[in-house]
Amino acid sequence: MGRGKGRGAEQTGRAPTYSPGRPGVNQRDTKVAFWKRIAEGLESDAAAQECGVSQPLGPRWFREAGGMPPISLKLHSGRYLSFSEREDIALLRAQGMSVREIARRLARSPSTISRELRRNAATRGWTLEYRATVAQWKAEKAAERPKVSRLAGNEPLRAYVQARPGGIVTSAGGKAFAGPEVPWKGRRHGRRSDRRWGRSWSPE
Repeated sequence: MGRGKGRGAEQTGRAPTYSPGRPGVNQRDTKVAFWKRIAEGLESDAAAQECGVSQPLGPRWFREAGGMPPISLKLHSGRYLSFSEREDIALLRAQGMSVREIARRLARSPSTISRELRRNAATRGWTLEYRATVAQWKAEKAAERPKVSRLAGNEPLRAYVQARPGGIVTSAGGKAFAGPEVPWKGRRHGRRSDRRWGRSWSPE
C-alpha cells in the first residue's frame, strides 16, 4: 500500500520540496562571495574560480538564478541558525539530549531548536531524521527571493483587504453594504461595537 505524498509536509509544516540529491554543504558563504564578484563585473566562470569552486559551477549558478542573486548578500547576523550550529544540533540530538538542553548549550531559545528539528528535518523513509546538510539546504531554499507576497497568493484575503479601507461590510448572505460612520480623530470614537468598521484602515 502506497504512502500519501503530503505526509512529509504534514510532519514538517512546510510545503513539499523536490529532493536535493546530494545537497551542497554550507554553500551560502561561497555563493555570497560569488555574487559579490559578479557585482564587481567578473564573468561567472572567473567569479567561480575566485571563490574556489569549479569553473562550470559558476555559469550554472548564474543561469539558474537568472543573473540576479537569489540570496541576501549581507553578512550572517546571528539571528538565524548557522551551518555549524545545525551540525551541533544534529550531534547533540543523536546523543539523546533534550530540546531544552540543546538550546542551553547553543544559547538559543528552546522554541528555536524545536522548530528547527521539526521544519528542517529530513523526511526520507517517512520519518523525521535531523541531518545538518539537509537542514541547511531546506533553510536556504525557504529563504530564497523573490517570494510571492501574501496578498498576491491569497485571493480571499486580497479582496477583504481591498474592501476594508472603503468601509464595505458584507452581510451573512454575501450582500455588500456601507458600514456605519465612525469618525477618526487620531483614535477610534463611537460605539464600541461599531469601531471595528471604522474607516481608519491604511493601505498597509
